[in-house]
Amino acid sequence: MPAPRPWARRGYAAALYLLAPLIWRRVWREQLPGRARRERLGLIPPAGEGERTLWLHCASVGEVQAARPLIEVLLERWPGHRLVVTTMTATGAERVLALAGNRSGSGSGGEVSHHFVPLDFPGAARRFVARLRPELAIFFETELWPNLLAACDRAGVPVAVVNGRLSPRGFRGYRRLRPLMAEALSHVAWLAAKSEADARRFIELGMAPPRTTVVGSLKFDITVGGKAREVSERLRTRLGERPVWVAGSTHPGEDEQLLAAHARLRERLPDALLVLVPRHPRRFDAVAALCRQADLTLARRSRDEWPRDDTAVYLGDTMGELLALYGVADLAFVGGSLVPIGGHNLLEPAALGTPVLTGPALANFSDVAEVMREAGALVEVEDAETLATELRRLFGDREERRRLAEAGRGVVAANRGALARTLAGLEGLMPTE
Repeated sequence: MPAPRPWARRGYAAALYLLAPLIWRRVWREQLPGRARRERLGLIPPAGEGERTLWLHCASVGEVQAARPLIEVLLERWPGHRLVVTTMTATGAERVLALAGNRSGSGSGGEVSHHFVPLDFPGAARRFVARLRPELAIFFETELWPNLLAACDRAGVPVAVVNGRLSPRGFRGYRRLRPLMAEALSHVAWLAAKSEADARRFIELGMAPPRTTVVGSLKFDITVGGKAREVSERLRTRLGERPVWVAGSTHPGEDEQLLAAHARLRERLPDALLVLVPRHPRRFDAVAALCRQADLTLARRSRDEWPRDDTAVYLGDTMGELLALYGVADLAFVGGSLVPIGGHNLLEPAALGTPVLTGPALANFSDVAEVMREAGALVEVEDAETLATELRRLFGDREERRRLAEAGRGVVAANRGALARTLAGLEGLMPTE
């Protein structure tokens, strides 16, 4: 393997400093809590004397949700450590804090806390690592920050990349920066790839093959807590026998198509209800306005409004309830797939036994989609018209819905195990007790 190229990282750092005014302008425009700007500079409280810390970095709310099984097992395996989860976004922070709040008083495992990840300036990265003093740094999926990785290596902190994912599109972008990525990956002690294809792409960027293992996707190790099931059952009981479908993690340009498909569905099933859950909280009001523009009666969960018999759309404008809302539905459409986002987690509704529909844009979940496709557990549509057609077909075929539900649960059950393999790899990086 070629030797690391520190000149590439020095050039990258110089570019960051040149772009600093634009970077800070964006940071100031973000709707973040006051502590975020300090933490973006690595200004976090220093770890206490004798405090033992694990660090997990996730980009945003989706990655935090996907990492939840890993978070739980880390806390169980090393209860004497505090687990610090960093994110880039405020929504990710909210999800971490909600998770920490749900655990408080449970008496199981260690402490979970949150910081915003520092900007990848050399000084901020070094300061953050020096103050946090983690025993192990875990980066989730594709979060490869060259100066943070180098700062960990310099401080003697082993780095693991878990659930390693690199889409063909992402690989093409990173390949243009191969010297920089090769230098960054030289600081990674172990990379746990989701698939053989992901592992090959990382190796082509410069990751050492002996330090690369294919463990499968952590997303298959999804667990559905009793609280989510309880909420699902309570809501479904109140909704009665009316046809219900959920569209989760939706994006701009997609909501309009989903509302159009729902209007078509209601021509045949006038009591059909769409539970619509936008991906980003800042869009809740805009999506509510879209519903009104489409002349679809609306109830909003955040306002404790309950769907009446004539309500067409129930807007899931709360945080952390998507899994429970998937469990309410007869059918689930997973968003980010009718627009070029790359899709979101197809396995969440599948684990609940809710039949899964998706659009064609699945780059982020191509491996999961392929497994579900082969098992006959996925219904794929091209646009609003074909979605409406499939919704009408499936609502009219109870036996097909049952088959899809069983196939989806079967896929999740058959592909579990990545979590145990990931934990085994991480144990090898931890200092001896």
